[in-house]
Amino acid sequence: MSESADCVECGGTVAPDGHCWDCGAAQPGFRGHVEITAEGGAAGVSDRGLRRGVNADAMALVTTGAWTVGVACDGVALSPRSERAARVAADVGSNFLVEQLSSGVLPEFALVGAAVRAHRAVAALSGVAGAATDRRDVTAAVAPACTYVAGVVGPDGIWSASVGDSRAYWLPDEGPGAALTEDDAGGLEALTAWLGADADEPAPHVRSYRPPCPGRLLLCTDGLWRYLPDAEGLRAVARRAGSGGEDPQVEARALVGYALEAGGHDNVTALLLPVASSVTAG
Repeated sequence: MSESADCVECGGTVAPDGHCWDCGAAQPGFRGHVEITAEGGAAGVSDRGLRRGVNADAMALVTTGAWTVGVACDGVALSPRSERAARVAADVGSNFLVEQLSSGVLPEFALVGAAVRAHRAVAALSGVAGAATDRRDVTAAVAPACTYVAGVVGPDGIWSASVGDSRAYWLPDEGPGAALTEDDAGGLEALTAWLGADADEPAPHVRSYRPPCPGRLLLCTDGLWRYLPDAEGLRAVARRAGSGGEDPQVEARALVGYALEAGGHDNVTALLLPVASSVTAG
């Protein structure tokens, strides 16, 4: 499922900027803290953090048949309407993944297509459906923009794809964990790839992995991994909270809570997709 909200004044639809489309009323604490779940135990938590006025992170979780799909996006702070970019990318990316996987498309191809589709949707927000400029530094972005990470858990393994610096991690119940994505970043950690009209059509980093044991696929924004950059630290916090890895929602809350206690300088989002032992059967 994806995030949704109704206006506190009229019950109408709330726009990504925290105001009602129908009556224009501002929504108190809009998306300050959001939690979502999906069938099979997948869970996500997103928090505005302690220093930001708007939560420009967005997330989506969907279970369809044998597949669980998650997407996490982080609106680029220096771009306009970044919260809307993230919300559109998360919704479009997850919906496209579900459509493709349900039609029998291989996860690797579905993930690439979903990132491209999300990029085009974000680019359309600028009114320029999209051609890129020659700029390669996010500080030059003048259109809505966001980073993107998507993950899929299926019968034969796990898959991830990313654009920007939102990340995927494998957090096993036993043994060492691992980062599954590579940041698109250059000097001074400036982004070199993102979704939006000021970027080239994405070539996402796609990785597949066949886990040797049960665990979690974590998708997160930099509001979390800047405080816990390595898989072992993330795994330790999640396992302490979940009593051995039994409750993804409790674990996601603990990961976000850790970032807030460490300073909460940015929006924080963590999605955990359970990987059961049956994934590796056969």
